Amino acid sequence: MDWQQLFLQNWPVWLVSVVLIVAAYIDGKELRVPNWITFPMVLAGLAYNTWVGGFPGLGWALVGMMVGLLTLLPLYSVGGMGAGDVKLMAGVGAWLGWQTTLYAFGVSAVVGAVMAVVMVWRKGAVEKHYGQMLAILNEWLTVKDPRKLSATARERKPRMMLLPYGIPICIGSIAYFWYAGMVV
Repeated sequence: MDWQQLFLQNWPVWLVSVVLIVAAYIDGKELRVPNWITFPMVLAGLAYNTWVGGFPGLGWALVGMMVGLLTLLPLYSVGGMGAGDVKLMAGVGAWLGWQTTLYAFGVSAVVGAVMAVVMVWRKGAVEKHYGQMLAILNEWLTVKDPRKLSATARERKPRMMLLPYGIPICIGSIAYFWYAGMVV
């Protein structure tokens, strides 16, 4: 199969990849993924899958969107990530379905962890952030009220190094697409 056939066969994956690259660039510069990227991405994915698959296609896209939301929503709910990152993952799900989204999330989580460790190490703040990580884990295990966890995270946020998570989502997702033969 030549390159043009592969592109035409997998153009939704290529489109999602381009959107992820734009979102990662903006997140790297502004520490946010704007709604003008995420909402159209989600809505277009739902519309496209409805158009090509009817109501079953819409159902498939909705399940993918929900998986994308659920992968990052727990971290968002306690202040560990921005809403734009969550909506970005939902957009991947709306376009590409639950299974691709779940695998892309898994690779993104590994990329995010590596990036966080490298950022902390380069800043020379390993002990500080290790202590913060232990405090966060202790809070998650002992505090049962998500609102209290969120308030504590908001209070701690100015003292923490922020990772623009759109970058790991982009790198991890595209790496998975490549590994799965979706963009090669």
